[in-house]
Amino acid sequence: MNKDKRTQIFTRLKTHNPEPTTELNYRNPFELLIAVILSAQATDKGVNKATDELFKVANTAEKILALKESGLKKYIKTIGLFNTKAKNIIRTCKILIEEHDSEIPEDRAALEALPGVGRKTANVVLNTAFGHPTIAVDTHIFRVSNRTGIAPGKNVVEVEKRLLRLVPEEFKQDAHHWLILHGRYTCIARKPRCGSCIIEDLCEFKDKPLD
Repeated sequence: MNKDKRTQIFTRLKTHNPEPTTELNYRNPFELLIAVILSAQATDKGVNKATDELFKVANTAEKILALKESGLKKYIKTIGLFNTKAKNIIRTCKILIEEHDSEIPEDRAALEALPGVGRKTANVVLNTAFGHPTIAVDTHIFRVSNRTGIAPGKNVVEVEKRLLRLVPEEFKQDAHHWLILHGRYTCIARKPRCGSCIIEDLCEFKDKPLD
């Protein structure tokens, strides 16, 4: 795929959705961080249902720490891996209070040092909360990047590096959101909805369904 094709793809995605954002509900960087930690192997809808109630009573590091693991689990027990996530969130809140004055660090290394925060979560926070032109590659973005030919790669890090190199600069800030939404609703895993895809003629997927 050449630069002109990529530019056309992102131009169409931008025209269709000029201001894309995460589907996780949040009001500040701390709420976003907690929501993204909870979203691992879970749906945004399921996370929002839990955090809508959790954030009413605890939306700061101090308040969540005061809940303790047992109290936090009551709010997130419907989310997969909630035991591990509760433990990580409590430890993360403690570190935020002790090492970062309860603020979310705008730094990749500091974010990735928090329990439950890996490269993908750090990228989401840096991009969505702080406006960094990072691209967090999840299963949707990995699939879309490989299937369309935008930025093929054998693993998520390889795809991320290629996207950062190949996505035209003017689209880099929002590329994460456009690609994840495209993968979630159009370029779905089992049978992509090519007939309703706004970039079908630009996509280089060889096995497009006939109907």
